[in-house]
Amino acid sequence: MHALSLGTWWIHVASVLEWILAIALFSRQALREGQPALRWLALAMTPALVSAMAACTWHLFDNAEALRGLVVLQAACTTFGNVCLAAAAWIVLKRETQDNVSLHSPTDQELEA
Repeated sequence: MHALSLGTWWIHVASVLEWILAIALFSRQALREGQPALRWLALAMTPALVSAMAACTWHLFDNAEALRGLVVLQAACTTFGNVCLAAAAWIVLKRETQDNVSLHSPTDQELEA
């Protein structure tokens, strides 16, 4: 625990808790509004959470060389998480675009008038 200052620990722990809360809120909102795209976004946030937990665990054990694999896991989860978040954002954008087009598309009756 000596590897990080108390303030840095506070930021690490608060960030992990924020991420958990954000995942829960996106999941809840997806269910409430019936938007599966938001569910994908919540799911895509999971690798980044695993990455943060791996980093915190490594720091908790004073950056022990025996746990060096956590650094590799953290890097891999960060990379994979960024790809997942980009894909989920694209899915949300695509869904929103489709919803907006369907709301603003003229109906057959409007086209005949």
